[in-house]
Amino acid sequence: MNILDAIILGIVEGITEFLPISSTGHMILVSYLLGLKQNSFEKTFEIAIQLGAILAVVSIYREKLTRNIELWKKLIAAFIPTGIIGLTLHHYVEELFNPFVVSIALIFWGAVFIVIELLYKEKEHHISEPERISYLKAVMLGVFQSLAMIPGTSRSGATIIGGLLLGMKRVAATEFSFLLAIPTMFAATGFEIVKNFKDFTLEGGIVLIVGFVTAFVFAYISVKWLLNFIKTHTFIPFGIYRIVVGFLFLKLFLL
Repeated sequence: MNILDAIILGIVEGITEFLPISSTGHMILVSYLLGLKQNSFEKTFEIAIQLGAILAVVSIYREKLTRNIELWKKLIAAFIPTGIIGLTLHHYVEELFNPFVVSIALIFWGAVFIVIELLYKEKEHHISEPERISYLKAVMLGVFQSLAMIPGTSRSGATIIGGLLLGMKRVAATEFSFLLAIPTMFAATGFEIVKNFKDFTLEGGIVLIVGFVTAFVFAYISVKWLLNFIKTHTFIPFGIYRIVVGFLFLKLFLL
């Protein structure tokens, strides 16, 4: 991987991390197009630069995060099932990190998004703030998030779907998904760096920093855009996008 590859992947990560279209899935597909092998450094890079995207969320929500202890409690409650399931199944899902699985997951969850949005009706009594969700529902959202261990599913997408099914408004479900990424991705990044620290070199570190900074910038822009978009739109366009990309990739490169 060179600097240009890192910039491209950083842009892809920043744009897609918080959109419900699977950042990991897109990076696997783009890495495939760039001819990059899914070795230990590549996998660590893909996870570590997600931390850059997460810091964009920390920056945007810094005031809410610094003065809302109740929100942090809900986020930790949601992270617990994700952490347990992740540690238990981590080695098994690594075998699924390939373009075929990503394409199928993009198509399947794209269809799920469309169906749920067609059935969903936002009501006045729906939860309007992330911190107002109950602890039980927070834990359930953590279980939904763990579905994203399958590449192409989308961590944000799975959490948003869970939020809509549990009676949250679109903006609240989206914000909870953004914020839940903070403990989740800090843990995932730390785990991967510790596991593969021996594979790091000075050159690899520079590449990682470039990808990290690029992901931060584009994630900041992406989060701001999505928050404005969902105030007047549903998630159906993302479902359609997922299905189109999944079928195109299957047809052009895999079948």
